[in-house]
Amino acid sequence: MKKVLIADDDAHIRTLLRTVLTQEGYRVFEAEDGDAASRLLAETPVDLAILDVMMPGVNGLDLCTEIRGLYDIPVILLTAREQLADKEAGYAHGTDDYVTKPFEPRELLFRMNALFRRYSLASSEQIKLNRIVIDRQNHEVTDGHTTLLLPLKEFELLAQLAGHPGRLFERGDLIRLVWGADYDGDERTVDVHIKRLRQRFAEHTEDFTIRTVRGIGYKLEVGRR
Repeated sequence: MKKVLIADDDAHIRTLLRTVLTQEGYRVFEAEDGDAASRLLAETPVDLAILDVMMPGVNGLDLCTEIRGLYDIPVILLTAREQLADKEAGYAHGTDDYVTKPFEPRELLFRMNALFRRYSLASSEQIKLNRIVIDRQNHEVTDGHTTLLLPLKEFELLAQLAGHPGRLFERGDLIRLVWGADYDGDERTVDVHIKRLRQRFAEHTEDFTIRTVRGIGYKLEVGRR
């Protein structure tokens, strides 16, 4: 049974989500503000977090950043705001998805299922991007005919992006995940490694592409063949 955290200061929203998710077989944990949610996460492992942006205390954006630094779980932000700048802020803080109130509960369920599939892929030993196969155990990449041996950091960067297709990563996130939290060099090393990966896989843009989101970071998109 998957565990889901709902953090929202609106009791009606929490009740609605608890009812819907419980009916779908999820175990639900609730928090009425960001501080309570942070304490709950420290005590209870969950599989997904649904966070309201405008909560008292620690708001949803800051809590999302905290989760990204401590846990590897999908995050969905809930907000009444529809402005593009607000959504950009959400993705910049590390959210996986963004749902605007009022929302259709079934749409939220669809989005949750998509995130669970994405994170399941991230834990696989092999990641398939059409013809490209990334073997994380042997640190190899194959294209169906030949084996490509990448430098370690290029391989780890590609595997990190490929393990979460469609997810936007900030440069700082990639530094922490690939180079480590104690790395004190230039974040632009990410840009250099991305450029090299694009050059190496220039003939495989039908299999996948690495997109730049200006001012934020990168995401990998799988091609449709």
